[in-house]
Amino acid sequence: MNIPETKFAYNGELAVAYHVIGDGPRDTLMMPNWFSNVEGWWDIPEMARWLEQTSTFARLIYFDQPGSGLSDPISMENPPSLEQWVDSARVVLDATNSSEAVVLAVDGAFFIAALFAATYPARTSGLIAFDGYARVRADENYPFGIDNDTIGDLVQGLIGLWGTGEIQHTINWDMPWNEEIRRRWARLERQMASPGIASMMIHLLSELDVRDVLPTIRAPALICSHADNPVWTQEYGRYIASQIPNAKLVLLPGRNSYPVFDDWRDCLQEVREFLTGTRGEALDDDRMLATVLFTDIVGSTVRAAEMGDRKWRELLDAHDAVVRSQLGRFRGHEVKTVGDGFLATFDGPQRAIRCAVAIRETLRPLGIEVRSGLHTGECEIRGDDVGGIAVHIGARVVSQAEPSEVLVSSTVKDLVVGSGIAFEGRGLHELKGVPDKWRLFAVAS
Repeated sequence: MNIPETKFAYNGELAVAYHVIGDGPRDTLMMPNWFSNVEGWWDIPEMARWLEQTSTFARLIYFDQPGSGLSDPISMENPPSLEQWVDSARVVLDATNSSEAVVLAVDGAFFIAALFAATYPARTSGLIAFDGYARVRADENYPFGIDNDTIGDLVQGLIGLWGTGEIQHTINWDMPWNEEIRRRWARLERQMASPGIASMMIHLLSELDVRDVLPTIRAPALICSHADNPVWTQEYGRYIASQIPNAKLVLLPGRNSYPVFDDWRDCLQEVREFLTGTRGEALDDDRMLATVLFTDIVGSTVRAAEMGDRKWRELLDAHDAVVRSQLGRFRGHEVKTVGDGFLATFDGPQRAIRCAVAIRETLRPLGIEVRSGLHTGECEIRGDDVGGIAVHIGARVVSQAEPSEVLVSSTVKDLVVGSGIAFEGRGLHELKGVPDKWRLFAVAS
């Protein structure tokens, strides 16, 4: 089979390289696995076989994230974020005229696949994961994760091996291995990313956490884990399957992380069955993952009394114009005004935070002080309005914010790891009408 022609979609100013092969009835979007090179994959016989065989029953779309492979580079000063990664997947689907696709992810690509599936339910007809994980590090609610001391050694070990090919054998214990194979993978690693970018990305990936996203995924999900994988153990897959509604867990024999080696037929059969089985009911947009932003003018009642109705209305009109301008700039959707503030939604938490900061800074010259609160969760779409527990949490978060503060839930903080946004802890809070205590963080000024 001839290598497909490389084409480019654009995530803002960043060119995203992609391939499309096959003409099957189901579009399948293969998320990049940490690093990739859409042309270099064809130099690996096992990967070429996987791509060819998958394309016999699906229209397969795969791409390189910015900073990797043939896509535009990224700067060391501005590392990518989950939000940027999801945006790249979206623009690739747009460029390939794909209205919806089954999203397929292998190990570290699951972070982006999960967030994409939750954020764009109407564009995600299914989710497939091989040896994926929602978080790497252990904590009290995630005991099978890797402890901090061990993960430090693991990260440094992976960075030290970059460009040698040995990483592949470290995470695929049952793959065929000899010097020729090692050299082939080593060359591909060097084509995927420079050592500096690889180091930055491996550190970043060790910090990501999408556990809060999993219950909001509505698409049917197939979660496959190799039963004896010593790194990404089956407990990672069991956890994901337990948290996603309508998820099916399949344990495969062996110790590999990639589904392309000796057991590729079994792995591909699981994919084929999932893709060509009975299609479920079409998804609509009545529920979706979104970042909710509430803003509130500080001391509005006192200022209105001091200024009088006419001058206060003029100032409020100026406030509204500023907020709407910033919402347009950061791709926010105005839901409604709430008192003297706004309720808006975003399809990415990083944009929501930057919008809240921009609103605060732009209003200061007008003598207007605002507080903001943000939370990311599943929202119910009710015509032009939104509802659900995520909206209630966002409203409670803004009520805890100090003047000029942009306050976010821990869910938002976890989803913008690598964005360069700094936070200051504000401790645990009880949010009225919301179960449990919530850890809140202020965006550092």
